[in-house]
Amino acid sequence: MPKFLKYILLILLIPAAALVIIILYATLTDYRPQEKEIISTGNVRAVLNDSSSVSLLIWNIGYAGLDKDMDFFYEGGKQVRSTGNSVIRNFTEIRSFLKANDSVDFIMLQEIDVRSKRSYKINEVMQISDDLADHKVFFGSNYNVFFVPVPFSEPMGKVNSGILSLTEYTPSQVERFSFPGQYVWPKRLFMLDRCFLVMHFPVSNGKELLVINTHNEAYDDGSIRDAQMKYLKDFLQSEYEKGNYILVGGDWNQCPPEFKPQFNGEVFDSIDNKGIAGDYLPGDWKWIYDPAEPTNRRVVNPYVKGTTPTTLIDFFLLSPNMVPENVKTIDLDFEYSDHQPVLLSVKLE
Repeated sequence: MPKFLKYILLILLIPAAALVIIILYATLTDYRPQEKEIISTGNVRAVLNDSSSVSLLIWNIGYAGLDKDMDFFYEGGKQVRSTGNSVIRNFTEIRSFLKANDSVDFIMLQEIDVRSKRSYKINEVMQISDDLADHKVFFGSNYNVFFVPVPFSEPMGKVNSGILSLTEYTPSQVERFSFPGQYVWPKRLFMLDRCFLVMHFPVSNGKELLVINTHNEAYDDGSIRDAQMKYLKDFLQSEYEKGNYILVGGDWNQCPPEFKPQFNGEVFDSIDNKGIAGDYLPGDWKWIYDPAEPTNRRVVNPYVKGTTPTTLIDFFLLSPNMVPENVKTIDLDFEYSDHQPVLLSVKLE
């Protein structure tokens, strides 16, 4: 074989061999959480009266890397990550917002990183925990990959991310539940392991308040999403049958049932233009959101107000024994994240 052909063959084989090694190592070190994991437990007396009002804040902070100037390759854009200065600026502003809202009873965040390449190795969990030092902090990992090899021209690299729940109350128990459904091998090695985080709080009437932080599937054809929603429904109904109070909030990656937006511009839903089915739960369960403001924007291109398509996929679900008092999406104009924070106050009946 001529020398130049050997060189060409070698050039072709090196990246192929590297990819095989990455896949083999990823298979051996794949993050495989249990279906249920106890994050925290303790002997706690009743911390809430059975007529209490509580407040919640949900926000997918986009790991401080999906600000208004960012497009993202996985959504059809071109960029892999924002600049280091932008991530630092975004995260500084996100922290300032959370500190300004530290009186909220329950803060539930999604897409928060721990020393990931895409967020320039910032330990976002630790820094927010330090900022809100009076809060108990509970982290549920849902994306733990030693090296994401795409895009091949500029790989995402190491990702360690998840959901974070914070509160000044002391829960009796905190659990991480793995959502069912996986992509085919080897794609599943480099995708998220979706989950929801459940905080249990004793109530004076002998029941419990369950505060649930969720982040549902975004990228599949709908089959994984459907399996996740069925699993969550079974869990919610089982807990409600015990008489418990249930609050679910987070990034559902789909619109609420029978969603009718009251904001201007093109509206999209992130999964096949479908929302949650109207008969998903009995009619006395309550889907709570602010129809006047979008909570998420497309990241195919940088954000342009009035032009970029937006939607509403961050919202709350309440069991029938809870009464919503006020809900408001905080319009930050997608300055620091591709999602907007939502505030809710609610009362136990």
